[in-house]
Amino acid sequence: MSGVRKLYERFRLLIHEGAKFGLIGAIGVVVYNLVNGWLHFKLHLGPLTSATVAVIVTTITSYIANRYWSFRHRERTTVPRETAMFFALNGVGLLIQWAVVGFTTYGLGETGKLANLVANNVGIVLGTLFRFWSYRKWVWAAAQPAPDGHESLEPALTAAPGQPDDAPSTGDEAGKPS
Repeated sequence: MSGVRKLYERFRLLIHEGAKFGLIGAIGVVVYNLVNGWLHFKLHLGPLTSATVAVIVTTITSYIANRYWSFRHRERTTVPRETAMFFALNGVGLLIQWAVVGFTTYGLGETGKLANLVANNVGIVLGTLFRFWSYRKWVWAAAQPAPDGHESLEPALTAAPGQPDDAPSTGDEAGKPS
C-alpha cells in the first residue's frame, strides 16, 4: 500500500467529515454574508446585532445539515442535548467572531463595507475551526468501545461464551437443525 493511501486510510473519517462540514460551512458563509450585509447596510442595524442575527439563521440550517449529513454516522444522544450543545458551542464561535468584528470596528475604527466583510470572514474562519473541533468532541462524539467485561453494543454479532468466534453454527435462527 502506498504512503498516500495509508495516510488516506488513517485520516479517511476526518477527511470525509471535514469535506462535508466545509461544504455546509461554505454555503453558510454565503447565507451569512447576505443576511449580515442586508441587516447592516440596508436596514442599518449595528455590526454586532447584524452578525448575531446572521449567525442564528445560519446556525439553524447548519445544525440540521451537520446532524443529518456530516456527522450522521456518529453516536447519538438526545436531540435536545445535541441541540443545546450545538447552539452553546456555536455561541462560543460567535464570541470569537465578535472579537474580530468588534476589534476591527471599534478598536481600529474601520467601518467600511470591505473592512466589515473581511473582519466577519476572518472571524468565521477562526470560529469554524473551533466549531469543527468541538462538534466532533462534544456534540457528535465518536463511538466508544464497550468496557472490558461488558457486552458489546451488537450482541448478536458476538460469539456465545465458550464458543470461538469462527465456530460453525449448529442450526438456523429458528432453532431447527441444519
